Amino acid sequence: MALFTTVLLRLILTALVTASLAAQVVELPSPAPAGSAQPNLVNAGDGRALLSWIEQITGGHQLRFATLNGEAWSKPQTIAEGKNWFVNWADFPAMVALPSGRLAAHWLQKSAKGTYDYDVRFAQSSDAGKTWADALTPHQDGVKAEHGFVSLLPAKDDHTSVFWLDGREMKAKQGHGHGPMTLRYAEVAANGAIRNAAQLDPRVCECCQTSAAVGSDGPIVVYRDRSADEVRDIAITRLVQGSWTKPVLVCRDQWKVAGCPVNGPSIATASSHVVVAWFTAANGKSQVKLARSGDGGESFADAIAIDRGNPVGRVDVIVRENGTAWVCWLTQVADRGEVRVRSVSVHGKKSKAVTVAAMKTSRGSGFPRMIELKGKLLIAYRDGGVKTVTMLLP
Repeated sequence: MALFTTVLLRLILTALVTASLAAQVVELPSPAPAGSAQPNLVNAGDGRALLSWIEQITGGHQLRFATLNGEAWSKPQTIAEGKNWFVNWADFPAMVALPSGRLAAHWLQKSAKGTYDYDVRFAQSSDAGKTWADALTPHQDGVKAEHGFVSLLPAKDDHTSVFWLDGREMKAKQGHGHGPMTLRYAEVAANGAIRNAAQLDPRVCECCQTSAAVGSDGPIVVYRDRSADEVRDIAITRLVQGSWTKPVLVCRDQWKVAGCPVNGPSIATASSHVVVAWFTAANGKSQVKLARSGDGGESFADAIAIDRGNPVGRVDVIVRENGTAWVCWLTQVADRGEVRVRSVSVHGKKSKAVTVAAMKTSRGSGFPRMIELKGKLLIAYRDGGVKTVTMLLP
């Protein structure tokens, strides 16, 4: 009887904590208009958050952003606009704030008439986004091919680290889908100079997002790999003492699939903590997973299942200084989609999942994005336009 009472009390306490967290979800009036899409978030590192998105304009598109400083978004500012952009629901722009105060951003622009002929365009601002320098292309191959799925990080010497998927080998072998997609890297200086260009992996999944973070040794990037026999699991490579490590798998899901699932991983770091979250459908079973590293990303403990129900994936993750990770993902519930979050302690204890928003699961709905800001989760998603909510962390 005592055991039953203890279990019941734990269930009641868990339910109360979950209800309390759900009650802390607050919608912020969005700075983005109806029809806006492809939201992304970045923590500026000084108590501010930056939200970017794409708007359609007459004959083209524009990339805009707003700043959250306190409880309200600033007036939107325009980063760039153009009439020949490549706009794709899964390949969205990103921003980064450097310690010097400089901002950098990227978007995609068509380079030729082929469906997948597009370049990464990269611009920087030294006045908080009021003006932006002329755009440049961080890859210098000159091949009319696919270049996208970019991650941006601050690098040494006030440079910006740029990671991207590069299709130059695909086009070199006569058309999209014939040669391998590669993962590449370069650093861009404040004056636009490019250094340390490198190929990090010669064969990766063609259209899953990359994700990067700064670890104790330097930058780390995770992505969906692609083996010769079409196993597409999550891999990692790190910059250690000036050299990139040989890519290794975070977890051997053994997901064998003939096409790209368009569902990349997410990585986060804090102090000595490194966590990676991702979606897999290995053995026909959809799951969202999380794995943790205690040695800077060199090796990972066994993965923990975050959602074994009916997840769509589209994950994001943050980790706090105490090692607690928070995972955000999209799941299918009856005829609707729900954006959910849950925490995983450093010891592997999971909180109950909390639904923070409703959104469609169609491709056009895009990917929910999440950061931590001043003890809250800040989440951006698309529902008829870009929306934002916060949730107070316990």
